[in-house]
Amino acid sequence: MRTVLSWSGGKDATYALAEMRRADSVTVDGLLTTIAADTERSSMHGVRRELYERQAAAVGLPIEFVTLPSDATNETYERAMAGAIEEYATRGIDSIAFADLLLEDMRAYREEQLTDTDLDGYWPLWGRDTASLATDFAERFDATVVSVDGDLFDPSAAGRAFDAEFLATLPDEVDPCGENGEFHTFVWDGPVFEERVGVTTGETVTRPVGDGEFHYCELLTPNEPAR
Repeated sequence: MRTVLSWSGGKDATYALAEMRRADSVTVDGLLTTIAADTERSSMHGVRRELYERQAAAVGLPIEFVTLPSDATNETYERAMAGAIEEYATRGIDSIAFADLLLEDMRAYREEQLTDTDLDGYWPLWGRDTASLATDFAERFDATVVSVDGDLFDPSAAGRAFDAEFLATLPDEVDPCGENGEFHTFVWDGPVFEERVGVTTGETVTRPVGDGEFHYCELLTPNEPAR
């Protein structure tokens, strides 16, 4: 089954890639992610396109970007994704994989968007226990927490390593995998990487998101000046 993986650059997507590479029935053809046209960053992670490109090269896969306007509506997003899915179908791709773990409404939404397309949905992590997955990931991979919900975290949480210590200090209401969007990560080394992605942490900034705010830690490449 030729598959494209919906890619956030974070722990769940990376763990999904590791699981898919272990499955004889699946071939991962590439990665797909969305970025904002004006900033060339992921809106929720705050990660720059350049870092996604370096990350994709390190895991040995091509990456393609769906670029969205800064004022993109859900309808705009759906049109853009539909175009990307149609293009993949013409190349003989069979399915698109998502790293969702437990949110039934999110899975139902994705399935609905694929209903009239030639691609199937594939969920390699679906139903996994988030606490055990987070613990296993922290033991085997290296990742940095790049953004956190300001209603749940102090700004100092952005830029921390995603490790056993971070997991031990999570508030009770936060899912260990951040499955409800409580925090996001960027993975820079681990079993699926052919080489590590060198990154350092820079300034942390706070920006409004919806009715709240998120704290974002800038990731820099080695020797890159702070932004």
